[in-house]
Amino acid sequence: MNYNVRGENIEVTPAIREYVEKKVAKLERYFTETPEANVNVNLRFNQDKTSKVEVTIPLPQLVLRAEETNDDMYAGIDLIIDKLERQIRKHKTKVNRKFREKGDFVNMFTTSVESSDSHEFEEDDLELVRTKRFDLKPMDSEEAILQMNMLGHNFYVFTNANTHQTNVVYKRKDGRYGLIEAH
Repeated sequence: MNYNVRGENIEVTPAIREYVEKKVAKLERYFTETPEANVNVNLRFNQDKTSKVEVTIPLPQLVLRAEETNDDMYAGIDLIIDKLERQIRKHKTKVNRKFREKGDFVNMFTTSVESSDSHEFEEDDLELVRTKRFDLKPMDSEEAILQMNMLGHNFYVFTNANTHQTNVVYKRKDGRYGLIEAH
């Protein structure tokens, strides 16, 4: 794996770079062979003295991505690795089930991984527990945001009155709003 470690408002010292590389390298145990991938790590110190760690690893069948905000940069890196391990286990379970059904499985993941986490990802974690059906009312994005806030949700699906396409408005972590447009 190729590491690209960037810092914003922080100098990436050799100690931090080594710590990141050592921790991310632990993910290699989940794969049958070490993937050729670029590991993009962004470290940032915010004005409120918290640190934000973002890791993106684009792989052929999936993109691993996680971010964590923490008072301690090293603790944030540890939490990111936990999140990425959960993503890998989740994807591995999903892929294994899908290819077992089809019968044309090319094994990308190892079958035995000793995990420090006693809770392994179970197929039941992907169980769909509720389905909602509703008519999408035509409206603009501002009205959709008002509806979302009135319902106390963090996203809202609607039909855009101008384009007649299905859109989603959502509340971002920074408190502002985003819009997803379907094409």
